[in-house]
Amino acid sequence: MPSHSKSSGTTTKWLALLAVCLAAAAMPLTFTGTAVALPSIGRALGGSPVASAWVTNAFMLTFGSTLMAAGALADSYGRKQIFLAGVGSFAVFSLALVFAPDIVIFDLLRAAQGFAAAAAFSGGMAALAQEFDGEERLRAFSIVGTSFGVGLSLGPVASGLMIEAFGWRSIFLAVVVFAFLAFALGWHALKESRDPASRGLDWGGALSFTAALGLFTYGILLAPERGWGDFGVVTLLTGASLLLVIFVAIERMVSRPMLDLSLFAYPRFVGVQLLAAAPAYGFVVLLILLPGRFIGIEGLREIAAGMLMIALSAPLLILPIAAGLLTRWFRPATICGTGLLISAGGLFWLAQIPAGAPLWMIALPMLTIGTGISLPWGLMDGLAVSVVPKERAGMATGIFSTTRVAGEGVALAVVGAILSMLIAGGLDANAPPAAIATAAQRLAAGDITMAANAMPGMDRVALVPLYSQAFSNLLLLLTGITLLTAIVVFIFLRTDAEETFEGEVEGSA
Repeated sequence: MPSHSKSSGTTTKWLALLAVCLAAAAMPLTFTGTAVALPSIGRALGGSPVASAWVTNAFMLTFGSTLMAAGALADSYGRKQIFLAGVGSFAVFSLALVFAPDIVIFDLLRAAQGFAAAAAFSGGMAALAQEFDGEERLRAFSIVGTSFGVGLSLGPVASGLMIEAFGWRSIFLAVVVFAFLAFALGWHALKESRDPASRGLDWGGALSFTAALGLFTYGILLAPERGWGDFGVVTLLTGASLLLVIFVAIERMVSRPMLDLSLFAYPRFVGVQLLAAAPAYGFVVLLILLPGRFIGIEGLREIAAGMLMIALSAPLLILPIAAGLLTRWFRPATICGTGLLISAGGLFWLAQIPAGAPLWMIALPMLTIGTGISLPWGLMDGLAVSVVPKERAGMATGIFSTTRVAGEGVALAVVGAILSMLIAGGLDANAPPAAIATAAQRLAAGDITMAANAMPGMDRVALVPLYSQAFSNLLLLLTGITLLTAIVVFIFLRTDAEETFEGEVEGSA
């Protein structure tokens, strides 16, 4: 009997892990899949360029800004309960997206989907931390990370196939299936647990942080259309700055803050946060921008664009594991910095490839970018824990996850705005400012037909080279940022103190 009971308990633990893995795979699927479907969604639901941008930004904004708050709720009200509420809501909102009548409702549902994803991810990871210990826990977390990578890698091609066969709404039905299976397994296998020392949610910190990110993102999205000196844009950005100051003040006053600011006294911790943001502008933004270029500018079908995106994301399936093995011979900082240098080389290479070039010429630099970013990808979570004292590991992980996901949402808004401005700079300066702004935003989103309609006298022949040059200039900017981040990682993380924690980093990878 005892052996049977032990075997049953082990099976239940791994079923709990499978539940969290299914949820983790569904989240990037709804992110990358929507990027491939964005042209089809725009044609079906209409909306302004800003509304179309919120299709991706709304999800990333709410997901990233509420991860820490969701973790606190899980500790207070039960990790299993928050996971099930998150996964269940994620399924409901995903199903509602299938029937969204217009772009405004669609964007609101995407924001709600992000809230649900934060609850599912935070609750699931916190629950797994109670199910597994020691080396088993590190292995379980690594498997969850791999599941997230699988969703990220296979999302574009799977979505392209579904769009071709059943239409863009089908990609959300696939997400519903994943979420339903995760809910059923979680209900059966996860054990309920709470933190008896929890004092509830830091509501002031959570609301001010989320509002600051929301206002900043909205201001950045409006700037290309209205101009940086517009009263509304200035008001939004000023409000975001004030809310950020209020957030810092609140976190300094409360006894149990959502964000422990004292962690930023560790230089290596600051370096890890910069490392967490690196994939946002060197990789994640390309998951959104490149499908728009391939489908809207170069005229590829959704399935062909999805297949081409594999060159960018496929290395995530293999190389993070290889990076973990390399820590036996090289410092994690060396591996991460080298990976960023490789990624910067790929960005620079891609900047030299004009729109309309043969697909293999585009695929090679994309593969280089994906290869480079995959090296730090497998080490970042372990580094987030290893660069602070062990008793601060939970808070460090929460801050790291928030930096990574919220940074992706901010990067999408900023990079999209920069691309629009670069395009606007190449348009006829004698045209009405409103026409220039509209054409630039439409072209940045890959909608060349609407861009041409906004600028009479300019056709596809004139707009494609203009887009190509602006895209190349953007990639050169991203190259410089990635190179700078690599240098900072080498300086901040390559210290003697790092060696104390390298064993933990290797195990996590």
